[in-house]
Amino acid sequence: MTDYYAVLEVSRDADSKTIKASYRRLAMSYHPDRNPGDKAVEEKFKAINEAYAVLSDETRRSRYDRFGTVDDNAVFGSDIFDIFASVFGTNVANMSGGRGRAGGQPGEDLEAQLRITLEEAREGATVEVEVERLRACHHCHGERAEPGSAGKSTCPRCGGAGQVRVQAQSIFGAVITARTCPDCHGDGHVIPTPCKVCNGRGRERGTDTVGVTLPKGIDGGYRLRVPREGNVGVDGGQSGDLYVYIEMRQHPFLERAGDDLHYTLEVGMAQAALGATFDVPTLEGRERLTVPAGTQPGSAFRLRGNGMPRLRQTGNGDQVVEVKVVVPTKLTAEAREHLAAYAGAVDETVEEQETVADKVRDFFAGKGKGKRRGRGQARADDQAGGAVDAPGGGGAQGGREEGQATKPDGRGSQASA
Repeated sequence: MTDYYAVLEVSRDADSKTIKASYRRLAMSYHPDRNPGDKAVEEKFKAINEAYAVLSDETRRSRYDRFGTVDDNAVFGSDIFDIFASVFGTNVANMSGGRGRAGGQPGEDLEAQLRITLEEAREGATVEVEVERLRACHHCHGERAEPGSAGKSTCPRCGGAGQVRVQAQSIFGAVITARTCPDCHGDGHVIPTPCKVCNGRGRERGTDTVGVTLPKGIDGGYRLRVPREGNVGVDGGQSGDLYVYIEMRQHPFLERAGDDLHYTLEVGMAQAALGATFDVPTLEGRERLTVPAGTQPGSAFRLRGNGMPRLRQTGNGDQVVEVKVVVPTKLTAEAREHLAAYAGAVDETVEEQETVADKVRDFFAGKGKGKRRGRGQARADDQAGGAVDAPGGGGAQGGREEGQATKPDGRGSQASA
């Protein structure tokens, strides 16, 4: 965990004036323009600005003092020059001719959408995004003048000042005002022979591929700032920035919930009742998971550390494995028999429904003109007391049957053999 107080070289009870004074001293000392090419100094400058962004804000500082961290979806380290400019002013911030008018016209900021996978967010990968933007003209290389010509020349009207003085008479006397030069439009120079490709604009439209480095554990809804990847500036002006909005692609078998990942494991009834071992897929490969006997539907097991990295914090979330007990919809005759036996053993009441095959078999059996009766008829006969005896059995002799006799006129009468 970064100690922001140590970075700014102040005590934990330092007031806002002390923090700002220390920041001004360190920021000027470690500014990249004063230490060109020194990566260590550049990282130090980023750390100083990140620390000041937290300690100069009362809400963030209070949260940092209480919890030791700041998690308000802020992407530190990206707007360091804006923080610097807010303290020192634009002119000081543009030490090397940055975004000020004196350094040329700055380029415009751009926006882009980027869809990433869970794997890319987990490893903090560098993902490419295509951006349509204005870049330096390939013909004049941003000089705006036709190659081989005299190039730019100082504006004869304003003498390079970009402004002209206009004198007007009023009731109070002569009034002198300054206006933008109508010839150079405030640039201070003119181009007698502009570039034939860009018409003197110095820029042309094109599509480029920009690499975006993802912070580990980033989620959808975040916005990343990629410095100097927007439209190119004019006349040496600094390029704009690219703001990338992150979207997450749907994973084939994992669902994200914060830093945790959820996976649904389908198990059979026997496996849930007796216990089983499964190979569960994770982002790092397959991992063995033992489901104990008697596991209930909806039970959850945690694979510690197999979730997403915690954004700008240490450690990972977990992968939560949720059990879904699958009830079979089709059973073989043997499986049905075993399940019925189990139900009887544990005294479970079941109601076995007649299948289509049973209905078809009974239908064709009923075509036998009394040779075989349906289940309903046999039940009715039993209730009426008319039991059927097999040949040679006890009961009615000679295999005679008590039943219904029909007269030729269609009316039935009860008769006993």
